[in-house]
Amino acid sequence: MTLKIGVIGTGAIGREHIKRITNTLSGGEIVAVTDVNQESANQSVEQYGLNAVVFPDDATLIAEGNVDAVFITSWGPAHEGSVLKAIEAGKYVFCEKPLATTAEGCMRIVEAEMKHGKKLVQVGFMRRYDSGYVQLKEAIDNNFIGEPLMLHCAHRNPTVGESYSTDMAISDTLIHEIDVLHWLVNDDYKSVQVLFPKKNKYAHQGLRDPQMVILETKTGIIINVEISVNCQYGYDIQCEVVGEEGIVKLPEVASITYRKNAALGANILMDWKDRFIDAYDVELQHFMDSIRDNGEPNGPTAWDGYIAQVTADACIKAQESGRKEDVVLKEQPDFYKNNLKTAQV
Repeated sequence: MTLKIGVIGTGAIGREHIKRITNTLSGGEIVAVTDVNQESANQSVEQYGLNAVVFPDDATLIAEGNVDAVFITSWGPAHEGSVLKAIEAGKYVFCEKPLATTAEGCMRIVEAEMKHGKKLVQVGFMRRYDSGYVQLKEAIDNNFIGEPLMLHCAHRNPTVGESYSTDMAISDTLIHEIDVLHWLVNDDYKSVQVLFPKKNKYAHQGLRDPQMVILETKTGIIINVEISVNCQYGYDIQCEVVGEEGIVKLPEVASITYRKNAALGANILMDWKDRFIDAYDVELQHFMDSIRDNGEPNGPTAWDGYIAQVTADACIKAQESGRKEDVVLKEQPDFYKNNLKTAQV
């Protein structure tokens, strides 16, 4: 079975996915593309030599009978509308984060999917497919260090542009930790707090950087995440899980070590795309394989997208209030229970 895919949004991430489906992965074919910038859509077809139709908008692409699944890689505020159209049409959906830009929008998607009666939607939280995080998950699930008590994490970027705002540290940066960390410990969040240390001199005038986010889960696990987007030295993702009987840490990215100029060292990546390129490949292959083997995607669900958005909203509220804020989730529907928690990759 070859999954026939339509891509909505042919910017950077859209083209990356087109490239990996066309040149690297198996089981999928790009047959349709669209973008609000029609020139971009046409260029993507030419760039990758696609035998694909360029559609004027998402609605006409989704309505196309030759499309089995849609990849939504457009501007975040447009995601909700495209996902809802695809569910109504009974099409499988791979949606890059955010699923929707509001918790209410995520819930509308959840309700539409439940009404349809079958899981169609997977959200692009690729860290669940990173080999390091998969190893951490297996160690925790196998009780290797006993019950997790605390997590110490960091998300560091070398620099960001002038358009990057303080709230984007949550909605664009921390959002990945929000998803992967509750997945790691299999526990929902109870409260969040945001602290602002001394400002980094490299942060532009309107940006408060770094930030420290403290999340507490319902069972009492305390998680601290340092967000630093002007660290200068590289792109650096850290995660340490402290358990009752030991500690496990996210492994460093494989790199040669060198001895030069009286120093022992290793290279550090500068680009997030390089850090998680393998995870993206595994993620999309798993999406296609799950549909082929099980008739539905088996990765992060629309409910996971809802959890991430509710938690992000609470974090942004905590940025503004300076107080601990509650994370108030609706009760998880039976429809989303017993979802495969670990990608078997």
